[in-house]
Amino acid sequence: MKIGIFGGSFDPVHSEHTQYVRAAKEALGLDRVFVVPSRVAPHKLTGARADGRARLEMCRIAFRNIPFAEADDRELRREGTSYSYLTCRSFREQFPSDELYFLVGADMLEDFFTWKNPQEILSDVTLVACGRGGAGTDGMRERFFRTFGKRFLSVPFCGAEISSTRLRVDLAFGKETPALDGVVRAYISERGLYEYPAVAPALALENPSRREHSYRVALMATERARSVGVAEEKALLAAALHDCGKNVPLSSPLLVGFKADDSVPEPVVHQFTGAFLAERRFGIADEEILDAIRYHTSGRENMTTLGKLVFLSDLLEEARAFPKAEELREAFRRDLDECLYLSLRNQTEYLTESGKPVYPLTTRAYEWIAEKFEGRETARSETGCDGAGNCGA
Repeated sequence: MKIGIFGGSFDPVHSEHTQYVRAAKEALGLDRVFVVPSRVAPHKLTGARADGRARLEMCRIAFRNIPFAEADDRELRREGTSYSYLTCRSFREQFPSDELYFLVGADMLEDFFTWKNPQEILSDVTLVACGRGGAGTDGMRERFFRTFGKRFLSVPFCGAEISSTRLRVDLAFGKETPALDGVVRAYISERGLYEYPAVAPALALENPSRREHSYRVALMATERARSVGVAEEKALLAAALHDCGKNVPLSSPLLVGFKADDSVPEPVVHQFTGAFLAERRFGIADEEILDAIRYHTSGRENMTTLGKLVFLSDLLEEARAFPKAEELREAFRRDLDECLYLSLRNQTEYLTESGKPVYPLTTRAYEWIAEKFEGRETARSETGCDGAGNCGA
C-alpha cells in the first residue's frame, strides 16, 4: 500500500492543501493520505494561532469529501516540538511494509537541510515536493543528492501562492477568504478563531481608506515578522492599531485624559493618541506594542525590532508611491536596520531640502540608526564581519 503523510500547521487549512493532496494521489498512486497537524512547529516563534483540536477539526472538515484522506492527531498527542523525524518514525512503525511518502511544498526543500535528523526521515520515507506559486524543484536536485545520497520525488502540480499568514490577517480584518472552504470559514467564524478583540473596534474609528491602509501595513509587517524574530500576533496588533487615532479629534470623549504636547506637529499627534486609545480603550497592555504605535510616524532612538517593523511597514506598504519607495522596499526585505537608516536619511534630507523642520524624535532616531548601521558597515569592511558577528566568506 502507498501512504502519503502530509504535515503542517494548517493554521488555517486552505484550498491549496486539498489540491496538493489530490495531485499527490494522482501522481503517486497513493492509497491513503494522513493529514497531520503539528502541535508546535520547530520553525515557529510561537504556537499556532488556533489550538490543535480546532486545527484538527478544520482539517477533518476540509478533507471531508476526499475519501482517501484523513486527519491524524498523533503530533497533537505527543508532547513538545513536532519534529518530522519522530512522526515519520511513528508511521514506519505503524506501517512497516508499506511505501511511505512524506509530502512537502517545494518552498520547504531549502529548509529541509536544517531539519532535525533529516537522514532519519529519509530512512523511513520518500520525500515528495510539490511546486507552489511558481516555485520549482530542479535547482535543488543536485544539492539534495550530494548531501543525502538520495533523491526526492516531485508532483507535477504548481498551486497558487496562498499564504496562511495572509489568511490570518484577512480573517482578523474581516476580509473575504475565497481560499477557505465555506464550512471551514463558518467553523472559524463561529469560534472567533482568528479574531483579536481590539482590532474591530479600533478599525471602526478609521475611515474606509485608512482601514485599507492599516490592512496593507498589517500584511507587510506580519509577512516579514518571523524572519526578524517578531511574533506574528504582536506585528498584527501593532500594525492594525497603529492609526486608530488618526481620525479621532482631540475633543473626542474617547481621548478624555489624554494630554497633548503643544510642541508636537499635527501630523505626528495621532501616534500618541493611537497609543493612548490602544491602552485605555482597547485593552492593549503589551508595552512593546504600545511603543510601536506611539512612535510609528516619528521613530525614536533605540527602537525595538517591532517598532522598526511597524514604522517601515507604515512608510512602505504597497500603495505608497514616492521616489526611492521600491529601493527601500528591497532594503526592507533584506535588512531592517539598513532600511531604517536609508528611510530616515531620505526623510531627513527631503524635509531639510524643502525647508521644513525635522521633528526632534526623528532626528535622534536617524542619528542613532546612522551610528549603528555605519558602525556595522565599517566593521564589515575591516574584518569581513558585521556588528552582529555575521562573517562573510
